[in-house]
Amino acid sequence: MDLGLTGKKAIICASSRGLGKACAMALAREGANVVINGRSEENLASAVKEIEAVAKGSVISVLADINTSEGRAALVAACPDADILVNNNDGPPPGNFQQWEEADWQKALEANLLAPVFMIKALIEGMKERRFGRIVNITSAMVKAPRSVMGLSTTARSGLTAMCKGLSVDVAPFNVTINNMLPERFDTERQKQMAKLAMAFKKITYEEARAEIAETIAAKRMGDPSEFGDACAFLCSAQAGFISGQNLQLDGGSYPGLI
Repeated sequence: MDLGLTGKKAIICASSRGLGKACAMALAREGANVVINGRSEENLASAVKEIEAVAKGSVISVLADINTSEGRAALVAACPDADILVNNNDGPPPGNFQQWEEADWQKALEANLLAPVFMIKALIEGMKERRFGRIVNITSAMVKAPRSVMGLSTTARSGLTAMCKGLSVDVAPFNVTINNMLPERFDTERQKQMAKLAMAFKKITYEEARAEIAETIAAKRMGDPSEFGDACAFLCSAQAGFISGQNLQLDGGSYPGLI
């Protein structure tokens, strides 16, 4: 299927590794000109090489911290007329409600609510004018199935979900869509970190920790980041113009609810 992405311009935030990079690779493979972002020169250089190997368009990298106004401005300046925006950022670590202080809450809100909000604000009017826009926010499965241990993440990302749901109605007449992707247990660096936390907490081996994580998933395996990237590419496609304001769960069938 031709997704109609050839020549489209895409900004993918926090895309030098993990799910962000998977999305950038999928979009580049479908012909989009991609702008990737990260805070590590080494990771960015490596990601550019990987993406260029499959790309049908251009690949530009921007070294910037999107948690700052300066970083966001640099990213927008690299592609002010983006047709596609994929919002992504590091999530806060798990923890205990009583241990979180004001600074912890503020940091989570800045990274997982305010950063994507301001990226959307900077680009959405141009999308409306050109009558094409695809905004995808990478959030978390915890948005629909909260756990107190991930309270920092769910609070910020649920706020983003609510804001974007309302905004999606306003921009739908302009062929601009806003959707959220809710990952759970994809085999990325974050899951390696989670396994190491489990090792320390439960006094088990890394292999045992990884096996425990896989066992919590209905599919009994972790997701492949490429699966996530391909789903993102479809949500950004010409064919997905009638899909907006949705929360797509990518969790191997683990979510127990109906809606």
